[in-house]
Amino acid sequence: MRRLWRPDVTLERLRESGRRTLVESLGIELVELGDDYLRGRMPVDHRTCQPMRILHGGASVALAETLASVAATATVDCTKAVCVGQEVNANHLRKAAEGTIVIGTARAFHIGSLSQVWGVEICDESGRRICVSRVTIAVLALRPVPQ
Repeated sequence: MRRLWRPDVTLERLRESGRRTLVESLGIELVELGDDYLRGRMPVDHRTCQPMRILHGGASVALAETLASVAATATVDCTKAVCVGQEVNANHLRKAAEGTIVIGTARAFHIGSLSQVWGVEICDESGRRICVSRVTIAVLALRPVPQ
């Protein structure tokens, strides 16, 4: 398997990119960078559950888009382009109760010069699928700032 990421990409650098953002607010933690995947986890707690004390679907979508966006960014030259979420589709398959942790794994379906498509599978700690998501990422060229 060929490594997808730029040579300078490390898990610690990816973690640093989430500081003082929604990632930190929701308790999302990047935990593993494989050759072709990025894995993160998120607690099901007061920040991420709905009034019925189960994982909020929007929190699952936030985890999916976070993993896909961070992974996409790790594949491009950041001096020339930026990656942003363009479309997210999510199917919520099973509930996750408050007090548990969900684990998301992002893998690329397509990496192009203008767009990327990532699949994100979110499971509970027992490995049962909670949510499956497809995230389309727009790769936007950075324009030089006029002097």
